[in-house]
Amino acid sequence: MIGVFICQCGTNISATVDTGKVAQAAAAMRGVADAESIQYACSDPGQAAIAAAIRHKRLDRVVIGACSPRMHEATFRRALDRAGLNPFMLEMVNIREHCSWIHSDVDQATEKAAGLVRKGIARVRHHLPLSAGKTAAVRRALVVGGGIAGIQAALDIAAAGIPVTLVEKSPTIGGNMARLDKTFPTLDCSSCILTPLMVEVKQHENIELMVNSEVDDVHGHVGNFEVDIRRKATCVDEKKCSGCMICQEKCPAKAPDDFNAGMGQSKAISVASPQAVPLVASLRKEHCRRFSGGKCRVCQKLCPAGAVDYGQQDEVVRQSFGAVVAATGYGFYDWTGAYPTYGMGLYPDVITSLQYERLLSASGPTGGHIRRPSDGAEPRQVVFISCIGSRDESVGRPQCCSVGCMYIAKQAILTKEHIPDSQSYIFYIDMRAGGKNYEEFARRAQTRYGTLYIRGRVGKIFPRWGKLVVMGTDTLVGDQVEIEADLVVLATGLTASDGAGGLARKFNISCDENGFMAEGHPKLKPVEAEAAGVFLAGACQGPKDIPATVAQAGAAAAKVIGLLSRGELETSPMVAAVSQSKCSGCFKCRDVCPFGAIEDERPAAGRTAARVLASLCRGCGICSAACPPGVISLSGYTDKQLLAEVVAALR
Repeated sequence: MIGVFICQCGTNISATVDTGKVAQAAAAMRGVADAESIQYACSDPGQAAIAAAIRHKRLDRVVIGACSPRMHEATFRRALDRAGLNPFMLEMVNIREHCSWIHSDVDQATEKAAGLVRKGIARVRHHLPLSAGKTAAVRRALVVGGGIAGIQAALDIAAAGIPVTLVEKSPTIGGNMARLDKTFPTLDCSSCILTPLMVEVKQHENIELMVNSEVDDVHGHVGNFEVDIRRKATCVDEKKCSGCMICQEKCPAKAPDDFNAGMGQSKAISVASPQAVPLVASLRKEHCRRFSGGKCRVCQKLCPAGAVDYGQQDEVVRQSFGAVVAATGYGFYDWTGAYPTYGMGLYPDVITSLQYERLLSASGPTGGHIRRPSDGAEPRQVVFISCIGSRDESVGRPQCCSVGCMYIAKQAILTKEHIPDSQSYIFYIDMRAGGKNYEEFARRAQTRYGTLYIRGRVGKIFPRWGKLVVMGTDTLVGDQVEIEADLVVLATGLTASDGAGGLARKFNISCDENGFMAEGHPKLKPVEAEAAGVFLAGACQGPKDIPATVAQAGAAAAKVIGLLSRGELETSPMVAAVSQSKCSGCFKCRDVCPFGAIEDERPAAGRTAARVLASLCRGCGICSAACPPGVISLSGYTDKQLLAEVVAALR
């Protein structure tokens, strides 16, 4: 007794597919007891009509022709369950994306939709009732990334009483926000906003902070992730170090200053920044004389706490988590190879926007005084160039970085405040200031602070008589522009952070064409990854500003709290099963399983066979396809069901 319900979806489907004709064609097929066209099947009246038909006509199977099952399969399964029918006796047929949205001919689209529904009816005849299982969930969350997104997510989860482990690969949390001077559009001090939150993370009883650490390996599934975390050796005992910085002061070996974006130098052993959390020194072996063949042991001899340990080794810690938040943040586009006409990094007075932030910051290498890197002089003419590595098809970066227009407006305002007699120029493509009070902020840079905006791209930068000549085109007046600048700031676009792709593979997170982690659905699941139990927060999912990052981190935390507050989770019954009496024990299934869900056991003396751990299986079907004797079946995707579809398609 099969019921077929064809959704009109307003005009999304009915504009191209004659749903009445599709329902009529379905009604003539074997086993169909009811066939209807419904205006909005997913609406409350639509679901009520389906439930009423199930009860009154005693339907035992349902086919729904509508949109993608990825969007509404769970919705209709719940409707079947409320009507007293096993929710897995449902087959969804996608006639929106597969027919109405890709065809313009009504007759052809209708004929194709009827054929797809015919396949669904043939398949649903072989459906069997399935029951979801239950599994206990580990009441602990992992947050990967210690920027503002990771900090906010960790604090929100911990506030709900759920223990959190926050993993950060750098020596300090804070991320890129810790390196900013002020934030737009309010010009709040970045450190004043962020540092109290960093300290709260360190002091929170429900948060375990692990810096200088990375996710090494991942096993398990939603509710029970087994994660190996590698704590990298820094040659400093974090428990003993007091952050006195004596080692940093006395160390004779120079090293790049990563926190200051390469502006100035640091020491081989150093504390990342004065506001670092935790305030602990780290030693970089590649720059240390002790590890390059020398005999220097100055830091170890002078450390009053005895915290320096040259023999320290990496440590791998395994922990269990019920849910994971990816908050790996963003990186900056490397412009040097893509824009050779800008000097390819040869001119010291052509710097990036992040380097300029460090010049503006009181904790930066110049103490907050803007100085040219080449000679330390105060610049009077500063040129900002937007969209370096964003909105540029020529370098393969067509996407907008989302924040560039705003942060160069902020930097132009701060330049005028630092140097009142300076003049700032901004080369831009067009202004994108879509946030609250953003447009007014950008206007203020022009009207109150005298910033001159030039619409057009810069073609070339070259030195002349101690200045940098910036040559470009003003597309509004259709004329060439030439400006002699003391300092040029490149507004580099945002990219996925280093290592984000590797982390995504470990947690089975999809990535988009730009390397950012992909959400489950851009509208319905904006903070959920495709992998169950994994959530996204902040710029790991795409470029965004601080308010949007904090909002998304809070949303991800809410999802984690909702997931882990239940104590146990429902598991899908659509998992693989092995006919052990026919299994040859080749274990090719185990080799290809991405979730580690297959183990060996001995069903009879003298031989081994594969066994699927239902709690780990995600129903991907790879093992079934790889099995040479074909003795692995996947519930919901049996050979009978798939062959029935093929036969129906060939009619």
